Amino acid sequence: MGKNKLKKFAEMAEMPNVVQAPRDVLLAGGFTLRGHWQEEFFKNPNPIVLELGCGKGEYTVGLARKTPLRNFIGIDIKGARMYTGAREALDTELANAAFLRTEIELIENFFNPAEVAEIWITFPDPQMKKVNKRLTSTRFLKAYRKIMAPGGVVNLKTDSPFLFEYTRRLAELNGLEILDISRDLHGEGRTDATTEIKTYYESQWISRGKTIKYIAFRIGDGALAEPDVSDLEKDDYRAIPRFDPNVDPGR
Repeated sequence: MGKNKLKKFAEMAEMPNVVQAPRDVLLAGGFTLRGHWQEEFFKNPNPIVLELGCGKGEYTVGLARKTPLRNFIGIDIKGARMYTGAREALDTELANAAFLRTEIELIENFFNPAEVAEIWITFPDPQMKKVNKRLTSTRFLKAYRKIMAPGGVVNLKTDSPFLFEYTRRLAELNGLEILDISRDLHGEGRTDATTEIKTYYESQWISRGKTIKYIAFRIGDGALAEPDVSDLEKDDYRAIPRFDPNVDPGR
């Protein structure tokens, strides 16, 4: 591990807005903030919103600024990337933004039922060959349901035509209420959180001429089934690196 990463990890260990809870912590006795994020961490009763696979935390920080009466938690296992958002939130005294370093697969261990109001998933790997790893698959939706309040909303923002269409079909197949949908966010001239907050990877894809897609839907409570996507074409630009190791060493 390079000196830069070591320095970031050392700083993060001292940051009051960062919670680091690897698997061994959970196995050793559970997570004490589970069910107590509002009163013990944020010190307020405001709704909790998660950004899953938050990377540099652009949405966690951006939404926290735009919506002070909500609490935002960015979740990622990559600490060196998360450091960017955590540092910015701390330096600007953004009290309603926090970061949790762990694996998304373990999310049920960190929140009580109905403790989360909304989830943002921003530019995840589309996992075209591994349905169970897609963050909008039935596997993950079932996990989200265990921690979300009734009527909770899931937002997906992606550059991937495949993941967007898969998620749209999944929502329609299972009768999940679609609240908003766009196949070309920036081409519509919107001026809201879906366009005003851009992630590092979003800017990369826009510069390459790719359209950004968005879908928001309610989590629902009925049975879930996977949609048929056998006719969907795979994304045609997977050969383009999703990151530049010289620009983003934390990836």
